[in-house]
Amino acid sequence: MKVGFISLGCSKNLIDTEIMIGKFKNNKFEIVSEPQDAEIIVINTCGFIDSAKEEAINTILEMAEYKKQKCKYLIVTGCLVQRYYKDLIKLLPEVDLFIKLEDYNNFWKIVEELIKRNIAIKTKQKLSSKISEMKPLPMATYEEYMERVITTGKNYAYLKIGEGCSNRCTYCAIPYIRGPFVSRKKEEILKEAEMLAKKGIKEIIIIAQDTTKYGIDIYGESKLAELLEEISKVEGIKWIRFLYSYPEGITDELLNVVEKNNKIAKYFDIPIQHISNNILKKMNRKTSKEQIENLIKTIRNKIPEATLRTSLIVGFPGETEEDFEELKEFVKKAKFDKLGTFIYSKEEGTPAEKLPNQIHGNTKKARYNKIMKEQQKISKQNLENKIGKIYEVIIENKSFDGKYYIGRTKQDVPEIDGIVYLKNNKKIDEKEILNEIIKCKVVEVSDYDLIVECI
Repeated sequence: MKVGFISLGCSKNLIDTEIMIGKFKNNKFEIVSEPQDAEIIVINTCGFIDSAKEEAINTILEMAEYKKQKCKYLIVTGCLVQRYYKDLIKLLPEVDLFIKLEDYNNFWKIVEELIKRNIAIKTKQKLSSKISEMKPLPMATYEEYMERVITTGKNYAYLKIGEGCSNRCTYCAIPYIRGPFVSRKKEEILKEAEMLAKKGIKEIIIIAQDTTKYGIDIYGESKLAELLEEISKVEGIKWIRFLYSYPEGITDELLNVVEKNNKIAKYFDIPIQHISNNILKKMNRKTSKEQIENLIKTIRNKIPEATLRTSLIVGFPGETEEDFEELKEFVKKAKFDKLGTFIYSKEEGTPAEKLPNQIHGNTKKARYNKIMKEQQKISKQNLENKIGKIYEVIIENKSFDGKYYIGRTKQDVPEIDGIVYLKNNKKIDEKEILNEIIKCKVVEVSDYDLIVECI
């Protein structure tokens, strides 16, 4: 049978999807890219914020239309299912199977049972046990899911080092969906890194809800710095980066490793969410304004070439005009290289949902626009400082019109940050540069992207 997949939400979800694809492929199913060709459609959903939920529901309904054609089974899994399992069963009868996160270790057994039951019903055979009677196993630890089908291309892959989150920020539903933070064993992570290297992957992107928490539950202390050192020894891996590192977890040891190890990108993704101590306290964040400012100063003093990225939330309940102005002034002063902003979304079941002084939608959107307008100017100023400098660039594609090769520097996360344009000319041999890391000089910039030439 032919199977198609849709993965929604974050890169952590994408890894789960790649594992599912691997399961089907190992069991001799054919993987297809177009839903009209699929006899089974699997949707891995996100249920984090309202816009993600809406996208997931719309995608399910859209894919359900293919059941009028070739599709025999529609399977839905992921965070939305974990969060609203009983409601979805009632609301979406078009779906043949919903699989919760805690059933991932049973994933293939459940899928097989669905297909067997359908065949049995059609041929009037005796039915085996009900799917609902299968006993759930503990949340997947991924040891048995090592075989993944990489969907991000030839150059990079994500490597998840932990599941869940224990930070309990008042606006976030992740701990209620995914549970507390659980680290993977170092040996299993290194085994997967070696497997990715053998597949020809050049860049490994380390992810978890908070990578700085890695190892605390197993070893009694953070082992992120040590893990990065170990992964850097894997032959074939050229670049390593780690994402989502909360400010309180960035230690001197971690800074030393990033500073000295040439394989590790000098890139810090630090989600601070706000700078007003008033709002940080309401968010149940573990750092203060003063600690955040000191951390930024420390990183820039120790690693001057470091790229700093952050994410912010505007319109959190009780955010006064003074709180917002404090945040805006901080953004102007801090001059982050990369910055993303979220409009606060009231999430069901979170403490922030019940807080007084919820902010009007128009006010939230206006504050979002003001922050991003400031950041646009800052981004261009930061990029203009790169003109004339030389960087390593991985060339990944060609523009639609063929005039440019498209790539990234070591300081750019794929699909999130800016890109690099290398003008195509007769001197460039495509076979020599495509999917290779080459040195380029910056000659021009836009608001978020670089234009370079080979050196």
